[in-house]
Amino acid sequence: MKITRQQLDQAIDRNILSNDQGNALWQFLAEHSNDTASFKASHILYYLGGMLAIGAMSLFMTLGWAQFGGFGLMMIALVYAGICVSLLETVLNHPQFAIPSGIVAALIVVLAPLAIYGLQSALGYMDDHENYRDYHVFIDWRWIIMELGSLVVGIVVLWRYRLPFSVMPIAVTLWYMSMDLTPFLFGDADNSWELRKWVSVVFGLLMLMVALIVDLRDKQSKDYAFWIYLFGVLAFWGGLSSMNSGSELGKLIYCLINLGMIALGAVLARRVFAVFGGLGVAGYVGHLAYQVFKDSLMFPFALTVIGFAVIGLGLVWQRREAEIASCLRTYLPTRWREMVESRS
Repeated sequence: MKITRQQLDQAIDRNILSNDQGNALWQFLAEHSNDTASFKASHILYYLGGMLAIGAMSLFMTLGWAQFGGFGLMMIALVYAGICVSLLETVLNHPQFAIPSGIVAALIVVLAPLAIYGLQSALGYMDDHENYRDYHVFIDWRWIIMELGSLVVGIVVLWRYRLPFSVMPIAVTLWYMSMDLTPFLFGDADNSWELRKWVSVVFGLLMLMVALIVDLRDKQSKDYAFWIYLFGVLAFWGGLSSMNSGSELGKLIYCLINLGMIALGAVLARRVFAVFGGLGVAGYVGHLAYQVFKDSLMFPFALTVIGFAVIGLGLVWQRREAEIASCLRTYLPTRWREMVESRS
């Protein structure tokens, strides 16, 4: 829920708050809004600049960097990381710099695999990987050392600075591991792609369990679990969606799982479940339209009726959202319910 100055002025006009209370409350909210991401020009610039810097050290690194050699890459990564640490130590206790601080902290974690890659390359362990960008493109079990090192650095950075955005590269690394672990554990078997799908599903579920634990243990207003939820759902849903079921029953079960994700998103107040669940349901409906009922005259009409029924359900939900959500959350364990209600 976002509060605007106009709403506070209306509360003052209705004598809900005095003028002094309204002004004091607005000043308090303004002072504590800098650490919350929102659609402000400054925040957009923060994230745009941060993504450019992170991309420069990962996805967009050019082949020309190979001329620095392994030790050169490692030293560049360490110098960059040292600059980032110096910046963080300077602004650590300034709440107005919370968002850029989180981006700088994330950059430190992103630099970790580059430094490890440089060291491995210098020692002769990366002869087949002359381009560092391959780390972000190709699946290979030899990235495991870089990923484990990134996790260690990420945990240290998170422990030291307590910045939620620094969880993002940790979650990305876990997602990468879910794909790279399959050839490491099972080798390059003929059915490796099928194994990778199942590993992605299982790893995604494990990440979601970790996110729930973080949610339950986190007593602060900062949302440390968001990125773990995002990439956990991405790994789970991506692996599940890539499985080609040969039966309509399997596809129906897939749709039901996605409907369950939408309901879970509503219960836990996590939109990421609803977004991916909605994409899954839309994909299933598309399958019905283009495969099962492609020659049916009645399917578009039936789908229209279903669409209006969903809209009607949305209207009912909007009017009785608090009551319905509260009813659904009674089935959750007490600690989960308290966690969801405090965040809602």
